[in-house]
Amino acid sequence: MQARMTRRRLPHLDIPGATYFVTSCLHGSIPALGLKDLRQRQEELLATRPKEIAPKDWERKVWKMMFVEREKWLDGNPAARHLEGDSAASIVRDALKFFAGVRYELISYVVMPSHFHWVFRPLPEYEASLPADQSPRATIMHSIKSYTSNECNKVLGLRGHFWQDESYDHCVVDEAELARIVEYVEFNPCKAGLCMRPEEWKYSSAFGRIF
Repeated sequence: MQARMTRRRLPHLDIPGATYFVTSCLHGSIPALGLKDLRQRQEELLATRPKEIAPKDWERKVWKMMFVEREKWLDGNPAARHLEGDSAASIVRDALKFFAGVRYELISYVVMPSHFHWVFRPLPEYEASLPADQSPRATIMHSIKSYTSNECNKVLGLRGHFWQDESYDHCVVDEAELARIVEYVEFNPCKAGLCMRPEEWKYSSAFGRIF
């Protein structure tokens, strides 16, 4: 697979061998007004790039600013909280771990009441098994979201869309950024007031770890 950018409503960058930081939100977790405001804000920021900043550097900066804005909606008072109970949260956690070491290296994850974050790197042998025009990132994400949507709807007695149609994804630039992202992911429950220490949150890669 060659590096390529695709876009639906959101931009998606695929790079062979890349590490991805992905956030998937419950359908309706951010209300329509919030989604509209976020899209408008992102468009405004992208259109006002300072001349002294390269386009790719500005895109990364905008991504970080928008990430903060999305998290305010998701952690503060989300409109959907289907993952706050053990039955659904465990399904998502176990799905993220199921193909670890087979399709991808699972670096970090956390399942929150309204969304999940995870950091993963598709394995070279899995990338090589896919058609050249097929994105490993998108294929892995589709598998996770399709399975968990069906299973969570069953246990919760729900019907229809479970996840937002698109996920937010970011190619990790370097090891320093990876370390910051992993720290954010595992401390997210603490920041949201769900636990005191990351190792207490059982829907996280930090669970049970000695820090």
